[in-house]
Amino acid sequence: MWNGKQRKRSGERGLSYLEMVVASMVVLVLASAVIPLARWDDKRRREVRLRGTLRQVRDAIDLYHKYVEEQMIIQSDVEQMGYPLTLEELYEGVEVSEPDVPDVKLVKFLQRMPIDPITEETEWGRRSYQDDWDSTNWGGENIYDIYSLSPVRALDGSYYSEW
Repeated sequence: MWNGKQRKRSGERGLSYLEMVVASMVVLVLASAVIPLARWDDKRRREVRLRGTLRQVRDAIDLYHKYVEEQMIIQSDVEQMGYPLTLEELYEGVEVSEPDVPDVKLVKFLQRMPIDPITEETEWGRRSYQDDWDSTNWGGENIYDIYSLSPVRALDGSYYSEW
């Protein structure tokens, strides 16, 4: 007969205190290994998005320049050198027409203002055609290139602003 004071050793079930401590330590070690991996993975994903965004904006700038060279976009300022004055021109649209056709249409080179995945803002570093290649101050004449304003290093050791 079973009463509350007697225990049968062979029939006991469950974990001892020591087994519980060991199991919690194993879980803690595994969790401490997963957290840095998750942070690294998030940073890697942001870097992939940054590379894609930079490529998309640079392609839009190049297409704008091609339209100017083909005289489909007429620029009023000689200092523009065939490049847009602002990033807003690329997503708000520019009037484009064929050289021999009087019809004018609005062409948008980007769908919206790009967001820097690293800083999570719409502010970008800008370079004009007249600026030095490593300049950090934008001359304001046109937009030849953009770069991230983040001072952080990438996973490969380079700075995002150098991409």
